[in-house]
Amino acid sequence: MIDPAGFIGQIFVVVLLVVLAIFVVATLFRAIRIVPQARAGVVERLGKYRKTLQPGLNILVPFIDRMLPLIDLREQVVSFPPQPVITEDNLVVSIDTVVFFQVTDARAATYEIGNYLGAVEQLTTTTLRNVVGGLNLEEALTSRDNINTQLRVVLDEATGKWGIRVGRVELKAIDPPVSIQDSMEKQMRAERDRRAQILTAEGTKQAAILEAEGSRQAAILEAEGQAKAAVLRADGEAAAIKTVFAAIHEGDPDPKLLAYQYLQTLPKIANGDSNKMWIIPSELTEALKGIGEGFFSGKGPAGR
Repeated sequence: MIDPAGFIGQIFVVVLLVVLAIFVVATLFRAIRIVPQARAGVVERLGKYRKTLQPGLNILVPFIDRMLPLIDLREQVVSFPPQPVITEDNLVVSIDTVVFFQVTDARAATYEIGNYLGAVEQLTTTTLRNVVGGLNLEEALTSRDNINTQLRVVLDEATGKWGIRVGRVELKAIDPPVSIQDSMEKQMRAERDRRAQILTAEGTKQAAILEAEGSRQAAILEAEGQAKAAVLRADGEAAAIKTVFAAIHEGDPDPKLLAYQYLQTLPKIANGDSNKMWIIPSELTEALKGIGEGFFSGKGPAGR
């Protein structure tokens, strides 16, 4: 026969071993923690901050240490919904923002702020309204880099105590009211038309300048050609005169021949309408005197 007391004792031992095994497994499960890369885990011991677990295998004290949810240490990109902002000239614009931030201190991000993501959003909205509120619409549309820089500086300074570093803030879009957009489009069309007219006028002006410059260069070249032609004609006439003069001197004409040639040329000189005064060289008078003496000397013997 089976001893009931022994059987019950065996069952009790088996159950005890099973419970002990479960307890050991649960203890090991609570003691061993594996933290992934780019994550951080905050550990509390009896409700008080103990340490921050680094990526890898970590050992905790079971039932005494408690690890809070892991915190992402990578740079995060958060896009906030459009926010209405009033500019200095009392116009409501809608601005979309994107914030790039990174958790640098898991302990501060856990204990210094309840919800750092919501805090960053609210702080971004408040800072954006303060910065854009001091600008008019035109400055807000043309000063994005300046606004981004101011937002980043203010946010980084305010979130530093939360263990958060703000790397960059970008304005995705600045949408003015519809009426202002229509006015801006009309202004842009007018500006484009004005620039087109200016470019057309500049082109006409340049064309006129080039045409005038071409005419001037043509006139200069024509004048230079005429001057060179006159010089060449003068050089040719001078050469002809030198040739005639040399031929005359080589022939050694007497004064009577020169006087006779001059007398033949006088009618041609007299034909000119502008010839009011004749210049008679002294050699001609001597030659005429010789001719006269020849005539009178010829008549003397005959009269005798």
